[in-house]
Amino acid sequence: MKKLGFYILTVLVITILLPTVIVKTFNFVPKETPSIGVALEKETPEEKIEQEKEEKEPVEINYDLEKVKVYNPKTNAVEIIPIDDYIKGVVAAEMPAEFHMEALKAQAVAARTYAISRNLKFEEGHPDHKLAPLCTGIHCQAYLSLPQLEDIHGESWVKKYWSKIEEAVESTNHLAIFYDGEIIEPLYHSTSGGRTENVKDVFAIDLPYLKSVSSPYEEGAPRFRNTVTMSIDDFVKKIKSKYTMANIDKNNVHEKIKLIERTATGRVKKVAIDTQVVDGRELRDLFELNSTNFTISLDRKLNIIEIETYGFGHGVGMSQWGANGMGKNGKNFEEILKHYYTGVEILPIK
Repeated sequence: MKKLGFYILTVLVITILLPTVIVKTFNFVPKETPSIGVALEKETPEEKIEQEKEEKEPVEINYDLEKVKVYNPKTNAVEIIPIDDYIKGVVAAEMPAEFHMEALKAQAVAARTYAISRNLKFEEGHPDHKLAPLCTGIHCQAYLSLPQLEDIHGESWVKKYWSKIEEAVESTNHLAIFYDGEIIEPLYHSTSGGRTENVKDVFAIDLPYLKSVSSPYEEGAPRFRNTVTMSIDDFVKKIKSKYTMANIDKNNVHEKIKLIERTATGRVKKVAIDTQVVDGRELRDLFELNSTNFTISLDRKLNIIEIETYGFGHGVGMSQWGANGMGKNGKNFEEILKHYYTGVEILPIK
């Protein structure tokens, strides 16, 4: 009888108490069932992007995706360039090859999108270069052929970086940027100074995808901050060379130049020079400043004027140095592009 009681007690422990102890001891999570004979592996960011690329419905573009027509202002000739070669030449000319791979990929997609949008918009030729929709200079986007890059940087640069440029372009092949079903014109620049600019405050047009956004990680950019110093006399001379009617001299310069308006991001929009109101971009061009985000300081004791600037370029769209920083901090090229171009989609084209 004692044996029977012990047996019953043992069964109760095994069937009731032991499972209770196990459940309270372990935290269980849902287990995924792998394919037979295949262990589950963590999906890499590259595999995820490739999968998303395949799942997205390609957008049909009424444009020859094999080549582009480009005007070379140095030779006054039109070149027909395979589009992949053109995009590689743009990425190499527009962005330092040392940059993070995800930044280079973002640049490749932006360059491809820009080229296609220009060809669709100016199929018969751009008003400023009527022989082709694109040019090889910074008026459009800079382009350098592989022989030109080797002449400029040397053979060692080509050996070290050209395969990296090729990978950035080929891994994002046939991807472009769209807003509301339409291909965009993805403007970009070197350094924003911490925040990009609204397009309407620079080019007098309003595009929903070119809005001001924060641009972190730029502090290491060589032109993040810069100071131009000159004598008061030279400053006045420069002003009077352009604005000849201005009643301005070294004694009244502090009274005759007044800030009228800054944009929401702090860039100089309007300045009064004596009785004339001018655009901030005019002063940027006149003094060859890095950007319109500047301040002017006068020191009479030292007889100098200092112009301090933040950022480099027009400040609209993607900051290249910001993109590099985002890549270094774990963002992929799609995340970079969607940050700088508001509300867009990255879609394959055919």
